[in-house]
Amino acid sequence: MTRPAFAPPLGNDAVVRILVIEDEQSLLKSLKKGLVHAGFSVDVASDGQEGLQKARLVDYEVVVLDRDLPLVHGDEICRFLNEEGSPSKVIMLTAASSLDELTEGLDIGADDYLAKPFRFPELVARVRALARRSGRPSPVLLVKGDIELDPARGVAVRAGRQLSLTHREFGVLEMLLKADGELVSAERLLETVWDENVDPFTSSVRVTMSRLRSKLGEPEVIDTVIGRGYRI
Repeated sequence: MTRPAFAPPLGNDAVVRILVIEDEQSLLKSLKKGLVHAGFSVDVASDGQEGLQKARLVDYEVVVLDRDLPLVHGDEICRFLNEEGSPSKVIMLTAASSLDELTEGLDIGADDYLAKPFRFPELVARVRALARRSGRPSPVLLVKGDIELDPARGVAVRAGRQLSLTHREFGVLEMLLKADGELVSAERLLETVWDENVDPFTSSVRVTMSRLRSKLGEPEVIDTVIGRGYRI
């Protein structure tokens, strides 16, 4: 199997949390590195049992699922998500060569499939398309005062000035705007905008919030309630 080449960053996309379940370690590492570089929040699992456990705990926007997995077959994971009514969209990776084999995955509930070896930019494009179809669509436009954020286009503007945000800064701003004045805890931001491997004691939220405040400019709009969280 050939490793996918990495795509360049895709800009200020709204944060999309995905799960990659793949037992080939070199490919799994490549996929995670490339997808994070493309702006996604990525969790990984190296066998079907671990993948199923994570898929049951988190409603991912997209699950990138290898079909031929140890412990629990990819078909069983796909059936479970389908039968449980999971909002996660599934793209199945398969080494199958015939059209009949490739379409079997669709018959058990996968939303898309990709034959190995594949081009990495094609995977990113398909993940993006599935994320737009996920069960939790974002509002067309989020507006608070003179701040406007368009999750679909990945554009944030304040007082007519387009903001140059990293994907995490964009995700934090999106969550604060969606909360509509309610407090959003640092734990909730870590859970949604970062990924499962983040240190819960990290200063990443504080640092990201500081940079976001700087980019938003004056007058300051993000309030901090010590020990509880942040709000706009």
